Amino acid sequence: MFIPLSDGNSLKHIKLQYVTLIIIAFNCLVWLLLGSSMFYPQETVQAASYSYGFIPAVVNGYQVLPDELIRMPEAWSFVTYSFFHGDFMHLAGNMLFIWVFGDNVEDAFGHLKYFLFYFICVAVGALFHSWVDPQSALPLIGASGAAAGIVGAYILLHPKIRIWILALGRIPLRIPAIFVLGAWILFQIYSFAIDPNGQVSFAAHIGGIIAGMVLIVFFRRKGVSLFDRDIDVVIPSPSSAPLPEQAPSASKTQTPVSRPSSKRPKIKWGRNKG
Repeated sequence: MFIPLSDGNSLKHIKLQYVTLIIIAFNCLVWLLLGSSMFYPQETVQAASYSYGFIPAVVNGYQVLPDELIRMPEAWSFVTYSFFHGDFMHLAGNMLFIWVFGDNVEDAFGHLKYFLFYFICVAVGALFHSWVDPQSALPLIGASGAAAGIVGAYILLHPKIRIWILALGRIPLRIPAIFVLGAWILFQIYSFAIDPNGQVSFAAHIGGIIAGMVLIVFFRRKGVSLFDRDIDVVIPSPSSAPLPEQAPSASKTQTPVSRPSSKRPKIKWGRNKG
């Protein structure tokens, strides 16, 4: 649909978006070590998707994993699935969205709240995926639920900010976020409506979007406005400011002081991308 490049939206409350950077680095590291065939054969990579991916049929008790694939309690997969990706393009797409838009969301929340926000969006994405197809035996993998949550929060924070994108993968354009990200959100809804159980889990995307839009209302810092209201504030110029009043006993104008204002079947191979 489009490739986000940059938003030119500077940070206001933090010096460095280190939670975003750590998340991106960890996702890349997991893909290099467990998600690609660079170090392990393809069978091992696929087995890792089942061990750490989110499988609705397993979580909901319809099926069980083979003993050799069990690495952790099933509930942990609500989070661990987000660190695994199907291929390099799957990883790159998610990380690019997190890179371009995550820093400003982290800036609006603060580091700790952003960390919590990220993984709540991950879990809600898995929850929506499970709600749509509770008996699916394919593992859901990918950070798309978190990326979608970041998009949902960003569009409420900065709808007027212009974003550089590559439309159709090759045409550079600079368009307000409300149009770019709004179109992306509508595309997720449309895709889910026509293919709710496809290989790409649009349900996880929608779950992340909803979580992001709800959490931005409660998690943002005090004084952080929604809908770019702060950039609409008009600061009066010195020439238009009213002259200070003269004190009754003073012969000169005083300068005002400013104040700081049962046996279950085992699963079969395959996987979903989130």
